Amino acid sequence: MALADTTRGISNGGNSGSLFPEIIELNVGGQVYVTRHTTLIAVPDSLLWNMFSQRTPKELARDSKGRYFLDRDGFLFRYILDYLRDLNLVLPDYFPEKCRLQREAEFFQLHDLSKRLSPKVSKENSISEEICQSDTEEAALFAAVGGSSLEASRAVSSVSSVNPRSPSLESRKSGYITVGYRGSYTIGRDTQTDAKFRRVARITVCGKTSLAKEVFGDTLNESRDPDRPPERYTSRYYLKFNFLEQAFDKLTESGFHMVACSSTGTCAYASNDPNEDKIWTSYTEYVFCRD
Repeated sequence: MALADTTRGISNGGNSGSLFPEIIELNVGGQVYVTRHTTLIAVPDSLLWNMFSQRTPKELARDSKGRYFLDRDGFLFRYILDYLRDLNLVLPDYFPEKCRLQREAEFFQLHDLSKRLSPKVSKENSISEEICQSDTEEAALFAAVGGSSLEASRAVSSVSSVNPRSPSLESRKSGYITVGYRGSYTIGRDTQTDAKFRRVARITVCGKTSLAKEVFGDTLNESRDPDRPPERYTSRYYLKFNFLEQAFDKLTESGFHMVACSSTGTCAYASNDPNEDKIWTSYTEYVFCRD
């Protein structure tokens, strides 16, 4: 009977020539993965191959539970791991993180994977359909001018001068975005006029994913919904900051204006003592529209 190994794995004798167990647990940016040792060393001279074949378990960083720790993008690592399993690359139909995944491939020294993810240029010097999906505007312009790189560059400059805030042609679409937040206010006694303030726990974003990503960019936390197609709707996004006015500014700069809002709230004492401060909690939603 195999016993649990102190290196966060299960050794069943299948990897007796290595100091590492056959089954290894990883913590990659807070995401936990369980895989075989042979998978991690599938590509010679890669970073993972070097870590798990040329070094000892004691030399590698661990988290508080003893799992091997890598300070990288935990959600993109699943594609790195999929590639290591059979050296094939399979991505979702809509995958906006292609350029970021290429950066991860370069970090892990998976050169063949990095080449597959890089934009390809044909003999006619035009970008193929495998261009990074984050470069939507450039791809559309290349198609519009028939693939001439010189004319495409001029077209990009022309679009930028007309509408410098539009990162892509997608930004011209109309639609609705709903911003919601759950907040609380401390309402003090009459002698404590300075006790009133607002606390915002989290600002949520609901609507079409393409619009939400256009407006909020890197400040949008989409970790729970990473592969949703751009024409789909989501209610699972939230913002990485807690300033409601900052969200309003971003919406205004993108051409949105508020068309409706609603709020519900309750008031209660923080303790059973009526002399203590009152706490007012509320949930509010604001609907923004761009025609």
